[in-house]
Amino acid sequence: MSDEATPDASVSAGTGQEALDAAVERAETTSSRNISNLPGLPLADDTANLRQGPDLHSGLLGLLPLVGIWRGEGEGHDAAGDYHFGQQIVVSHDGQNFLSWEARSWKLDDKGEFSEPDLREAGFWHIGEDDEIEFVVTHASGIVELYYGKPVSQTAWELEADVVIRSKSSPLAGAAKRLYGLVEQGGALAYVEERIDADGELIPRLSAKLNRYAG
Repeated sequence: MSDEATPDASVSAGTGQEALDAAVERAETTSSRNISNLPGLPLADDTANLRQGPDLHSGLLGLLPLVGIWRGEGEGHDAAGDYHFGQQIVVSHDGQNFLSWEARSWKLDDKGEFSEPDLREAGFWHIGEDDEIEFVVTHASGIVELYYGKPVSQTAWELEADVVIRSKSSPLAGAAKRLYGLVEQGGALAYVEERIDADGELIPRLSAKLNRYAG
C-alpha cells in the first residue's frame, strides 16, 4: 500500500502566521457545516464544529484537533488483495467528557468511482489526566475493540488494541495498531492501521488521508 497517507509524528498543525492563515482560509468553507440532528431531545445536539453547539469538555483538550468531519480516500488490503476506498469520519461531542466516532467507507473501482459499501465502525474516545487514551470501537461486522494509547504530539495519537471481541458471525480479526495525525497544517487527517494476520505478523491493513470537510 502507498505510504503517502502515513502521518509523521513530527508533523504538527503548523505554527505562526502561516498556520493561522491556512486555518482562516479553510474555515471559509468548513466553518458553516455541521451534523444534522432531529429536534426535541432534552440533550445537547452532537456537534463536529467547535464554533457551534456546546463547549468542548476541558478533559478533551488533548483530543481537540480530531473534532470535525473528514472526507478523503485511502488504500486497503483484505483477503481479496489491495483496493482503493473512499471514507468519511465524523468526530463529534455533546459537551460531555468523551468524543463520538463514526467512520464509513466504500470501495472504489479502477476509475475512482463508487463500487460497493465497505467498512463501518462507531465508538467513543476518552483521555485521562495522565494522557492515556481509551478508544472503544464497534464494527458493523460484529467485532468490538478496546484500544489504549498516548498522544505522540499535540496533533498525533498512537493506539494499540488491548481487547478484541468477535461475534459468531464476524470474520476472524487479530489485534491492531493505529496511528492518527494531522498533516498539511492541520487541514488533513492521516492514519495507518496495522493488524496481526493469521501468521501472527503485523501487516498494513488501512491507510488514508482525509481532508477537513466541516468544523
